Amino acid sequence: MSAVSTDVSSGSRDRTEAPGHTGGGFVGAFASEWTKLWSIRTPYICLVAGLIVTVIFCYYYGSIARINDKPIQPVGNASVSSVILTQFALVVLAMTMVTSEYSTSSVRTSLLWVPVRHRVQLAKAVLSALVGFVTGAVFAVLGVAMAWGPFRGHASFELSKVIYQVLAMGVYCALICVMTVGAAFALRTAAGAVAVIFFLVSALPSMLVGLGGPVLLAINDYMPQTVGGYFMLGNGKAPFPDAVSLLILLVWAVAAHVAGVFVLRRRDA
Repeated sequence: MSAVSTDVSSGSRDRTEAPGHTGGGFVGAFASEWTKLWSIRTPYICLVAGLIVTVIFCYYYGSIARINDKPIQPVGNASVSSVILTQFALVVLAMTMVTSEYSTSSVRTSLLWVPVRHRVQLAKAVLSALVGFVTGAVFAVLGVAMAWGPFRGHASFELSKVIYQVLAMGVYCALICVMTVGAAFALRTAAGAVAVIFFLVSALPSMLVGLGGPVLLAINDYMPQTVGGYFMLGNGKAPFPDAVSLLILLVWAVAAHVAGVFVLRRRDA
């Protein structure tokens, strides 16, 4: 009897400790996050809300430019301007990927499935960046289509410029989503994550511009939304080249991601 038990336990140990058994790795973690994201209603609501805001905003942007006889501008400026609102639909989407699991304690299950903690956050960050890029680019194309008619000659259509602004808008939205995932892991609550992102992206720049002064305006040039606007417009009027604008956005995204990893490693779920 003991011999049989020993053989069974030895066989079980051999199976569990077999070399090469590494689990799903990052691909498995990403696939899991993909499934979880599209199994709830929030992402669909966010995407539809962003779509509606893009259509309305860009249509009226073109109409107002024509009514006020604004100088001719790239038609993609309408889409870029709409980001000040539509980005928050993506912020909520990216935030939900993290905070919904903390609110239901299902994050414990996620960390059991993928015990390498930074891999969980990286999978969520990459997925949010992918969704943000595709959604931002689609919103940009839709905004161009909706604004072109109302502009009625008050906008220019240069294909290379349109392509640049579409891709730049996708990149900006992707990096804002990565920032949001990092903040959500660091703060772990929906209210805290939204408050911090809203403050950094929208409220603080408005305060800096409103107060004015060379120092505050110089600080504002490095805030995510401001530098993102420079990058997306690409009109050569920024205080630094577009590549530097992109680098500053990357720094913001990486800083938020590192903050999230730091908290995730130091605190249990």
